[in-house]
Amino acid sequence: MEGLCCILSVPAACFVFVCLRLFLICVAFPSGLFLYRSLASFPLAAVPQINTGTPQKDVVIKSDAPKTLLLEKHAQYIESYGAKKDDYEYCMSEYLRMSGIYWGLTVMDLMGELQRMNKEEILAFIKSCQHDCGGFSASIGHDPHLLYTLSAVQILTLYDSLSAVDSNRIVDYVQSLQKEDGSFAGDKWGEIDTRFSFCAVATLALLGRLDAINIEKAIEFVLSCMNFDGGFGCRPGSESHAGQIYCCTGFLAITDQLHQVNADLLGWWLCERQLPSGGLNGRPEKLPDVCYSWWVLASLKIIGRLHWIDREKLRLFVLACQDEETGGFADRPGDMVDPFHTLFGIAGLSLLGEERIKPVNPVFCMPEEILQRINIQPELVS
Repeated sequence: MEGLCCILSVPAACFVFVCLRLFLICVAFPSGLFLYRSLASFPLAAVPQINTGTPQKDVVIKSDAPKTLLLEKHAQYIESYGAKKDDYEYCMSEYLRMSGIYWGLTVMDLMGELQRMNKEEILAFIKSCQHDCGGFSASIGHDPHLLYTLSAVQILTLYDSLSAVDSNRIVDYVQSLQKEDGSFAGDKWGEIDTRFSFCAVATLALLGRLDAINIEKAIEFVLSCMNFDGGFGCRPGSESHAGQIYCCTGFLAITDQLHQVNADLLGWWLCERQLPSGGLNGRPEKLPDVCYSWWVLASLKIIGRLHWIDREKLRLFVLACQDEETGGFADRPGDMVDPFHTLFGIAGLSLLGEERIKPVNPVFCMPEEILQRINIQPELVS
């Protein structure tokens, strides 16, 4: 019996032990069955309970949390963020400035407030960040990277100003980062990630130059990152993650390959990201985060499974992450706000049908009207 208990889990071993005892009692003693029936009335509360599970990670939304959308507050927050160039927070975010500008401009456009931003200053900054190789850096004096190259092209597309830079050099830069297996490095240092596959095809799609890379090999690499649970990781064999799933489904939408996805299996994995609070996490056993209101929701929209989650509970979670005093969205209720979560909070609400926000494209995270203007309509599962 001791050996058996070492092999089985504690609950299973206890079950076997109890069954054996009952068997011996019933066989060995004539009154055994009577004793068993008497024990059936024994109060269960007196029996020690063994909890082998782990508590689900989640947050509690307070009753006084915001329940209405504070659009003007958010516009004021974004408008003032770029004006406070001496603030500690602004200085410490220099390493991702280009993406920060994209987040701010996109959310302002979705709220119908793009005119409040300084277009000339922004375009001058973007031009100063393009390197001889064609790629863009996060800020002046930094190294170029695919992430910031996509952000720069998205900004230029928002402003209908692609002519302000040398687009051919951008194409050459993206092309130079594709590897023999079809994957893309983020920069000259060689890190491989499916995020960069998405950045590459999204950048080239906006420039109308998908023909510049080996699309077949690029598709082959992304599909090799698909897991048994229907999700995608950053490389073959890596854990499924909502951020990577967004990048891979977005990539497959741009390249017309969504038929390669098991939409039901992937949709189930994505829906399991919703917690009792209504919020979404990026992978199992993680706290909810407003940014996953975009990564998960956009992926569900792309594969035609948006209706599988509790939309109203998610909406209330996102609204609860607003700061009623300063404006902006935080990752979770009560935390500090930032432009990153403000964009993805607003974009998530757009996917949920918020009428005061412009419709957002789930693949490019840009206003639908911008994609219609340049005649780009990536494939979505209906």
